[in-house]
Amino acid sequence: MYLITIEGGDGSGKGLATQMIAEILEQEFTFAGVDITAEPRRDAELGLLAVQAVQTGEAGPIREAVYFAADRMDHSHTWIRPRLSKGHVVVSERNVHSSLVYQGIVGDLGIEEVAGMNAAAMIPDLCVWVDCDPEAALRRIEHGTLRLSTLGKQEYFETDEFQIKIRAGYHALLGGDIPMPSPFNQGRVVGPVINDGKKSDLRKKLQGEIRRFLHDRPVPLNVSTEEVDLHLLGRAMASQRGQTTLDVVESRPARSNLDWLDSRKPWEVVRDSTQMYIDAIQGTETPSRLDAPSDPLSHPVLAIVGTLSLLPGVEISELRSWLGPVRMVTDRHTRRMVKIFHEQSGWVRIHRPLVGSDASRSELRPDWQAFGRIGIALWPLKESLSKWRKSNPNSSWKHALKGIIGPRPAPERVEQLDACLSRLSLLGSGCSNTPSPSTRQELLEWWHNGAT
Repeated sequence: MYLITIEGGDGSGKGLATQMIAEILEQEFTFAGVDITAEPRRDAELGLLAVQAVQTGEAGPIREAVYFAADRMDHSHTWIRPRLSKGHVVVSERNVHSSLVYQGIVGDLGIEEVAGMNAAAMIPDLCVWVDCDPEAALRRIEHGTLRLSTLGKQEYFETDEFQIKIRAGYHALLGGDIPMPSPFNQGRVVGPVINDGKKSDLRKKLQGEIRRFLHDRPVPLNVSTEEVDLHLLGRAMASQRGQTTLDVVESRPARSNLDWLDSRKPWEVVRDSTQMYIDAIQGTETPSRLDAPSDPLSHPVLAIVGTLSLLPGVEISELRSWLGPVRMVTDRHTRRMVKIFHEQSGWVRIHRPLVGSDASRSELRPDWQAFGRIGIALWPLKESLSKWRKSNPNSSWKHALKGIIGPRPAPERVEQLDACLSRLSLLGSGCSNTPSPSTRQELLEWWHNGAT
């Protein structure tokens, strides 16, 4: 979903930072995968042309830039984007900012010229700029793995004179003295992250930057969140294919992948479920409720209840992996919310194993499945539904969907409604005898009348 790039001069510690960031992402966040790569690619023909060009400097900045851009274009569309669309995060040691500095600034080609060569490549969502003293960088070049990567041949950039120019180029571009050229001015740049101490110090700095970026929930620049979430929802539904009834212990009636509305109307499900949630949150003084959102249509509530509505019993780690990057909730908050749902009228049942060391498994009660799946179906409209309710506290939920659509919906609203239709095409209408709505008018009819 996100492309995170690590930039800095030769020997600054980019490789170490890349590994650390990948570990942080795997340990703390819920991406479908964490993939590490680097540019130029030494296992691709186009990348090898770029590597060979910088070993002597004889190719000149124009040919160097062309080789790097060609490798980056191929890398972007055949390797990086397919992974982003599946909910992965890609961590790349070097990317377009290297070309902007090395060929655009140091090579005097001009950053606008280099940006134009790379305009169709993936745009880094986050660029982490790692920096260190040039003398320390040269020592790392001489004694580190960089020499091994080019089979012992010194790149012409690996000299005192060029390292000073390169460091100055990064400070000018990533430090903001030179405006970032379009389209790469859309991404976020953080740094310099100074690599001048212990590895633990560097990791702590990187951890802080990654947390700040992802907790802001930025809109990805190269893929849509809907594309990503639909892929992960499709995987979840496929994992249950062939099961008309989910295995939920002590549950009557059984949960169903087809008749999950249980002959109820969606607006009635939302009305009853949201009121039960509000009553439970407001009606207790238990400290564990303090972290619970007051809004039943909030991101954490719909993410957890909605995801559980798709799955049989799961451990917390499994639940978080199914949340994916779009419905992401922190590990701490996920555990708290599941505990709260368990305590509130048993919305979630936690199975504690009698023997062995298996972790507890959590599963959603059947009477909450409909609310969870409606929450997943109307996920693109959750903020709008919440705002409508706050503005119309005495109106019937029956009028909510029509109220936020209005007589002439804006293009953004049309896009959200179409996304809801795509989600319902995966989830089904909630009634095995009724097809999913395929038009905005049919979506309104489904909301009003259910699937009968």
